[in-house]
Amino acid sequence: MASATARIIDGKAIAQTIRDELAAEVRSLAESCGKAPGLAVVIVGNRKDSQTYVAMKRKACAEVGIRSFNVDLPEDVSEAGVIQKVQELNSNPEVHGILVQLPLPKHINEENVLSEIIIQKDVDGFHPLNIGKLAMKGRDPLFLPCTPKGCLELLLRSGISIKGKRAVVVGRSNIVGLPMALLLLKEDATVTVVHSRTADPERIIREADIVIAAAGQAMMIKGDWIKPGAAVIDVGTNAVNDPSRKSGYRLVGDVDFDEAVKVAGWLTPVPGGVGPMTVAMLLKNTVEGAKRQLTQ
Repeated sequence: MASATARIIDGKAIAQTIRDELAAEVRSLAESCGKAPGLAVVIVGNRKDSQTYVAMKRKACAEVGIRSFNVDLPEDVSEAGVIQKVQELNSNPEVHGILVQLPLPKHINEENVLSEIIIQKDVDGFHPLNIGKLAMKGRDPLFLPCTPKGCLELLLRSGISIKGKRAVVVGRSNIVGLPMALLLLKEDATVTVVHSRTADPERIIREADIVIAAAGQAMMIKGDWIKPGAAVIDVGTNAVNDPSRKSGYRLVGDVDFDEAVKVAGWLTPVPGGVGPMTVAMLLKNTVEGAKRQLTQ
């Protein structure tokens, strides 16, 4: 019998479809309200990786017709200085979404800065009120965090049923693991969270119909940890040494792709899986925020 191979979920293609849908929405919003959605991205200092992410987000905005408001602050700006900028953006009617690129320099408290963003412009979905509503039955947050929202969208657009299924989320970060678990609960999955203190994680993961891997550990989840036919969404992006590459490294996920592809029913690649979806969901949140603010 030939070995089975998982269907590869092409996050890049799905993200492009979503961007095309958003570009059409932005055009009709500009026609009906005379205003295009605006996203402000605040970056502090000049970390190379942060600069790259921000450039990518700004380029993506331009592609769908969202206006970018660029706030580039020096490394030594005070916490009060950053907060003042956020407050200015809060009161700017041209701006419908505010994103502060993390991590911030050590002398600035991230929580203090992020909690200044008003909930109506919290396109990252990290405001305690948004997370709180996500955690409560019958309440809807204004925004969902971009990466978990992107993972859910990959499942839904791939025709994977969630209701009543056993889902395991590997990792419990505020950015991915925790909101992902809450989101899957809202979709009527039975959810288990596996983390660094979990005993016998393989056994738990092996029972899952849906695995969301967000632990930040290169190729931690092996092929024999996966239930045959399961849907596996790999959020991890880890650099591992690879002398054959010009850069000297390559990116891998939290799942051992070569093993998992022989067992899983569906699998996202790294790169090209969840990454493009995170940016697409940021754009989607910005457009949703603009619609709420412009059509009230």
